[in-house]
Amino acid sequence: MEQKVMNVLWKLEKAFVNDILEDWTEEPKPAYNTISTTIRILEEKGFIAHKAFGRTHRYFPVISQPDYQKNLVTNIIQNAFSGSLSSLVSAIVDNEQISDAEITAIQELINKSRQ
Repeated sequence: MEQKVMNVLWKLEKAFVNDILEDWTEEPKPAYNTISTTIRILEEKGFIAHKAFGRTHRYFPVISQPDYQKNLVTNIIQNAFSGSLSSLVSAIVDNEQISDAEITAIQELINKSRQ
């Protein structure tokens, strides 16, 4: 849910909760309160901020999408794979969710980073 809300905010750049719901592409759409709670969590984490307009708030991201993705991947590696990047890669490969083309692209990225 957090990732989806962030994606909408990056797309819209700034939005009220209703704007996020209007832009939501998946069905069923979440409840207003679900989006509102997710926004509060994201704000507590420092990923978004708001500008108040009376009793309503317009939200905007304060972290770039690449920085958020790096943070997310780091948390996944630390929490789900005990800090082991090779365990993460093994899980992806074992799950057969990676194509030969993606493996080649990843190998090229690794080789490029080593130069």
